[in-house]
Amino acid sequence: MKYRKLGSTDLELSVITFGAWAIGGWMWGGTDRKMAVDAIRASWDAGVTSIDTAPIYGMGLSEELVAEAMQDVPRDKMQLLTKFGLRWRAPESGEHPEAEDSNGNPLVVYRHAGRDSIIQECEDSLRRLKTDYIDLYQLHWPDKHTPVDETMEAVVRLLEQGKIRYAAVCNYNATQMAEAMKTAPIVSNQVPYSMVLRDIEKEVVPYCIEHDLGILAYSPLQRGLLTGKIKPGQSFPEGDHRDGNRFFTDEFVSRTNRFLDAVRPIADRHNATLAQLVLAWTIEQPGITVALAGARNADQAVQNAGAAAVDLTTEEVDTITSQLTAHGF
Repeated sequence: MKYRKLGSTDLELSVITFGAWAIGGWMWGGTDRKMAVDAIRASWDAGVTSIDTAPIYGMGLSEELVAEAMQDVPRDKMQLLTKFGLRWRAPESGEHPEAEDSNGNPLVVYRHAGRDSIIQECEDSLRRLKTDYIDLYQLHWPDKHTPVDETMEAVVRLLEQGKIRYAAVCNYNATQMAEAMKTAPIVSNQVPYSMVLRDIEKEVVPYCIEHDLGILAYSPLQRGLLTGKIKPGQSFPEGDHRDGNRFFTDEFVSRTNRFLDAVRPIADRHNATLAQLVLAWTIEQPGITVALAGARNADQAVQNAGAAAVDLTTEEVDTITSQLTAHGF
């Protein structure tokens, strides 16, 4: 495994960080508790020291599973990353539920990053994670209904109390980052980034490089699309958010697979899977600190961690990027 400092901090993360969205089950068609715990443990055994989770992933379940899996690991040897600002409640009359609690009761998910809410969310996450502090506390999504300075003042308070080591944002553009940094010492931005979704290269990446902010790339495998295992006509279980998603139309899947076939020889040269090649390319892109890779079982976790050992040459990275362009990505 390889490790990198996050921006200007002394927080060192594994370049492949365990993304704990899928194990929470929400939007992924449920979860298997034992398999999820095994996946996290297998990642740790393979050198993955950093885990990124959030309360909304399974309405607290993901954080609880992380705590269960890591209960015997010394706290100072791992990095726990979680989030705030996405809440859930019972639906009001006429509202369409988007999720369920553990008892099957319908829930509505909403954004809220008010001062009191953040303080409570942090306490809840500390309890579920069974820890005294969070290494990186990230605003999950921008909240247009709450002033940015109010949100960031609450974050500063948590920093001063030692309940979080560093503060960060997710899904922020350059303008939003600049606004947040007026109040709080933001150290990173977690954003979607993959070979087939490279929008952040225009403004977010240059801004982060200029201001020495880390970038945590989420969905680098585009939710499984870039593993090469998705075929046209693929069906997904009920509750899986990929059903009907634009990246999983037959045309997009076919074009992606043609690209993957074109770069497969590079993967073969490194005795790597396509997924490992994709992750290896991702962490070599300018400004990218780590790639978040989810796993539903131990085998997937070990495979993801193995991407860190794939040492691509500059020429190989450039060849892959050229093939992306040639295939319209």
